[in-house]
Amino acid sequence: MSTPYEVWIVDDDHAIRWVLEKALSQAEFAPRCFESADKVLARLKREVPRAIVTDIRMPGMDGLQLLESVHALHPTLPVIIMTAYADLDRAVAAFQGGAFEYLPKPFDVDDAVSIVRRAVTSTDEASGDPEPAPTTEVAANIIGSAPAMQEVFRAIGRLSKSHMTVLLTGESGTGKELVARALHRHSPRASKPFIALNTAAIPRDLLESELFGHERGSFTGATGSRVGRFEQADGGTLFLDEIGDMPAELQTRLLRVLAEGDFYRVGGHQPVHVDVRVIAATHQDLERRAQEGVFREDLFHRLNVIRLQLPRLRDRTEDIAELANHFLRVTAQELDIEPKRFSPGALDALRANAWPGNVRQLENVCRRVSIMAPTQTIELGDLPKEFVEAANSNTVSNDRLWHDWELALRRWAEHHAANSETPILDEALPKFERTMILVALAKTQGRRHDAARLLGWGRNTLTRKIKELGLEV
Repeated sequence: MSTPYEVWIVDDDHAIRWVLEKALSQAEFAPRCFESADKVLARLKREVPRAIVTDIRMPGMDGLQLLESVHALHPTLPVIIMTAYADLDRAVAAFQGGAFEYLPKPFDVDDAVSIVRRAVTSTDEASGDPEPAPTTEVAANIIGSAPAMQEVFRAIGRLSKSHMTVLLTGESGTGKELVARALHRHSPRASKPFIALNTAAIPRDLLESELFGHERGSFTGATGSRVGRFEQADGGTLFLDEIGDMPAELQTRLLRVLAEGDFYRVGGHQPVHVDVRVIAATHQDLERRAQEGVFREDLFHRLNVIRLQLPRLRDRTEDIAELANHFLRVTAQELDIEPKRFSPGALDALRANAWPGNVRQLENVCRRVSIMAPTQTIELGDLPKEFVEAANSNTVSNDRLWHDWELALRRWAEHHAANSETPILDEALPKFERTMILVALAKTQGRRHDAARLLGWGRNTLTRKIKELGLEV
C-alpha cells in the first residue's frame, strides 16, 4: 500500500491492543489504539479511519453501542466486532447492528489481519447495508464455541435480514431443527408462525394432505376441510425435515409452491396463495440423489439457495463439556433436583466417544445418568457400559502406543547411527517438529495461537518453525 490505511483498535485489554497493533503494522496498516468507545467517538468528530476493530464488552459504552453510534455518523464505515464470549445471540446482534464481521476470541492473528484487509477494501465496493453478525441462543439450546459452530452462528447472523430458502445438511442428531428455529427467530418473519414437519415420519398417503390440506370428501375419511402446513405457516417459516425422503410426486408439487407460492388443497379447485419461507433439512447427499434420479434436480437447486453444513459432535469435542453440563441442568430443572456434575474421568470418556447419534445421543446419556447415578458426581462407572469399556480399551491402547513409539524411535536411531554420517538429531528433529506441528494444527483446526500453546511455544516461534520447515499449512 502506498498510503497505509488507518485502522482503529478499541479494547480495554492492553494485551489485545498490543498484539493487533503489531500485527496490523507488519501488514502495512496504520493502527491507532483506544481503550474506550468514548474516546473513539470523540476522535470520529475530527477524522475517520478506514475500519474499526472493537471488543464487545468494555467498561462504559460497549461494542454494540459503539457500532450503532459509528453507523449513525458513518453508515459505510466497516466495524469488526470481537468477543471472548462467542455465542449465537451476540453474533446475530452484531450482524443485525451492521457489523462487517464477527471475530470470536481467541483468534488467529492471521485471520484477524485477513478480515481487516477485506474490511478496508470493502469501502471501495460498498453499496447497500452492511452485513449483520451472529450470536448464541440459549433459548434454542444452541451451544458451541468450536470454530465450526461459530461459522453456523455467523451464517445465522448474516441471514437475519433475509427471506432466502435454506438447506441444512448434516448427520442425524446435529441440531438441524434448533438451527431452523434460530433462523426463524432472527428473521423478519419472527412474529409469524414457525411450523415444523418431519416428512419421513408421515405415511406416504397422508403426507400430501399434511402439507397442502384437503377439502371435505376429497378422500375416504375426509369428513371436513383441513388446513395444511403451508397455510399454517403463511407469513412465517415452514421447516421440512428429512426432505430427501419426500415421494417423487410431492417433490413436483413442492417445486411449484416454491416457484409460484400457489397450490391446491387435495380435492380443491381454487388455488391457495401463501408467503412461506422454506427451510429444508436432510442427512442425505441430495446432490448425489439428484444425479441418481431419486430426487428432482430442479427442486434440489431451488432448495439449495443457501446451504449450512452442521458439524458432527465428534468434530467439536471442545463443546462436549459445556453441552453435557447444560443437559444436566435442564434435566435437573425438569425433575426438580439439584444438578449433578461429571467427574474429570467421566468427561474424558465423553470426549473420547465417537457419538454416532451426535448431540441428541449426548442429551440422552445425560438424562440417563442424571437419574441413575447414585451421587452428585457422575463417575466413569456411572456411564453406559460401552463408555466404560471404550475408556478401558483406550487406556490399554494408549499405553501400548506409547511403548511402541519409544521402541520404534530407538530402533530408528540405532539404524541411522549405523548407516549414516548425518548427525542423528539433525535428521530427527525436523521430522519430529514437523509431525508435532501438523498434529497441533489439526487439533486446533488451524488456529496458530492455540496450536502454539498446545506445543508449549510462543506464536512467533510456531510461525518461524513453519517457515523453516517449509510447511504448507
